[in-house]
Amino acid sequence: MSHVLDPLVIRHTLRLPAPSGPAGQGGAAARQFDSALMSVGFKLSGPVLEHLSALSGETVTETARLTLDVVREMVGDHVRHNSYFIDFPAGVPDTLDFWWTCVADALLDETARPAVIAQLSTGAVNLLTLPSYGRYQHTYEEMLAVQDELIAAAGDRMTVLHLGGSPDEEVSALYLALAGSSTPLNEEHLLDLGVLAAHCVDGPQPESIPVRENRAVVNRARLAAGRDLLLDTVTDVLRLACALSGGDVSLAEPTRFRSLSRPVRRALMAGLDAVVAAAPAKLADVSAHREAFKRLGERLHPHEYPDRPHAAEVFAVARGEKEARTFDSRVEELLAAGDIAGAAHLLAAAPGKLFRALDRLLRGCGTDEERDAVVTAAERVAPRVSGRVLLSVREHLHNRGTEPAGRRFFVNRRARAWVSEDRRAPVPESARERLVAALDAEAARRLPGGGRLLVDPDILDVALPLSGKSTAGGFGVLPRGSLSPVDGELLRFFVYWKQAKHTTDFDLSALMLDARYATVCWLSYTALTEIEGEHSGDITEAPDGASEFINLRLGAVRGDFIVPQVNIFSGESFEAVEESFFGFMTRDAEQAGRPFEPRTVRMKSELRGRGAVALPLAFLRGDDGRWRAKWLHLYLTGAPNANRVEGNRVSVAALLSGIVEREYLTVGYLTGLREGRGATVALWDGTSVPDGPVTYIGLERPDGLHPDSVVVTPENLRDLIPA
Repeated sequence: MSHVLDPLVIRHTLRLPAPSGPAGQGGAAARQFDSALMSVGFKLSGPVLEHLSALSGETVTETARLTLDVVREMVGDHVRHNSYFIDFPAGVPDTLDFWWTCVADALLDETARPAVIAQLSTGAVNLLTLPSYGRYQHTYEEMLAVQDELIAAAGDRMTVLHLGGSPDEEVSALYLALAGSSTPLNEEHLLDLGVLAAHCVDGPQPESIPVRENRAVVNRARLAAGRDLLLDTVTDVLRLACALSGGDVSLAEPTRFRSLSRPVRRALMAGLDAVVAAAPAKLADVSAHREAFKRLGERLHPHEYPDRPHAAEVFAVARGEKEARTFDSRVEELLAAGDIAGAAHLLAAAPGKLFRALDRLLRGCGTDEERDAVVTAAERVAPRVSGRVLLSVREHLHNRGTEPAGRRFFVNRRARAWVSEDRRAPVPESARERLVAALDAEAARRLPGGGRLLVDPDILDVALPLSGKSTAGGFGVLPRGSLSPVDGELLRFFVYWKQAKHTTDFDLSALMLDARYATVCWLSYTALTEIEGEHSGDITEAPDGASEFINLRLGAVRGDFIVPQVNIFSGESFEAVEESFFGFMTRDAEQAGRPFEPRTVRMKSELRGRGAVALPLAFLRGDDGRWRAKWLHLYLTGAPNANRVEGNRVSVAALLSGIVEREYLTVGYLTGLREGRGATVALWDGTSVPDGPVTYIGLERPDGLHPDSVVVTPENLRDLIPA
């Protein structure tokens, strides 16, 4: 059995590649394995237990060791989570009382006393200079000794690991799924694709790789193995060069190109030459990334390849020595002349561009005839638009009819968010409704007809993953805009970070807002206790890793929204630290337990965004009094340092209102279309499953499904997006 890539399979699919080894009596070891898994909130399915029981004990033990390491890291249990206040959530003092205690302790310290007295004479004391502030005052073992054991409860999370095929089969299937994804992958998944592509370069390949970033990663592996490259635009070559230099294959950020070996330079020049020779019009793509191509030319030395004249033209265009009129410039010329119908007719040759320009075109129309020409062009080319773009425009058009007037909500591909004044003219209602109907019909046409769907009701409000870039890597994470139920009486947030080179202080906070998004209160290092709950205490450095927690009693929360956030107070960014992640746990009131209990973790997401304030998700109280999580995956620019919840309340409230009031296309939308196509849709009651094959869509795969069933869970939710 090969262990090298099994962790990727487990993490992505919650399937255990079927271990192989000598036959034996592994039943006892398998049960011990299952018991160890349950301590961190996982368990083995019946088929896994049966398979392991027929193997030797040594094989089972080795499988258990590997798997436990993987699942513990998935939920954040691979590190030690200490808390500043040793008996948190009990024993958390009033904030001012605590600060005065730190001052008093410093006055008793002969070394610290002179500096503290000097500060007191000015009327202010810097907490960071006090010896007992911001650093653990006890060991992890001492903290464990004063905490009661967690009491098991029926609501504890139990994630089932199902039996997969052989390791090679599982790795190949995962590679095909990621490489052939119809939606862009997040950063973590893109890195995993690179590992898989190198391993699977000689195995089965996807029929197509529609996402350009994925293609660049696959091409990097193919180039290293001496295989033919998959190129059809000059930008494909530029993305590959970025991948080879460890840069941004999405081209959103400039890449500093590394020196390239002569064989690599030859391959890239040959690729450019072949693309331009086959379609000279593709030189027009150079202008969109002119500076990047100029920098690449400095590394490729095109003058050394006189036998690649078409490739040389690429760099001539980049330097402005050769003109290559772009498609977009022709469109802009028509729009500047007020020829909306002509622009729509031209854009019909590039269906994706037409769809992305629909809002602008409709706003520019002055007559009903022009609007009809735009809508007719869109209806005609809709069958040639990718499913992701089709649904994205459908979602956009729906919200154009429901957005609050005067405000516009933005999120870029780096998850940076902001709100600005909306100066756009409205989209005419008749055109908007006609387009929405056409897009619904086209989306439905692409879905399978008939069949039996078994759907977990809790997944109906999960947003469709139209871009994986809007979702952080982690465990239990759902796409931006998703709603998911939150059960339990206690809600506990956690953040963990470990600095790489410089002293780094992350601060966990929670903001409570009312129905109008006005501040009710907050919990942070400046407000350790409130009616709602407690903060575990401020940690101001993390050379060995540090954790902060917030404990909330949901029944006591005043207001309608809870917004946890992680602020960078000082030091390294989310991307520069060695490790950082956020998550939440739910518990019953009497469960007790340590500050961090892995089997109560519902979600853990990596913090790797650009910005100084992370907003992973928010919690909304419904009309029925129940709480639900609304997934945000946002980052605010913030200040260079000293970011605090008090300073970003207004911007957080504005962003929250923008994302809460926006309506996202959900799994429920697609299941409704499937029902309209003749499918039988039944809601799963959480117990029995049908005897025959079904398409199951839910948050977790249930045991007992027919082996020919199609299963869609958050791990492969992208499979729902029609091609």
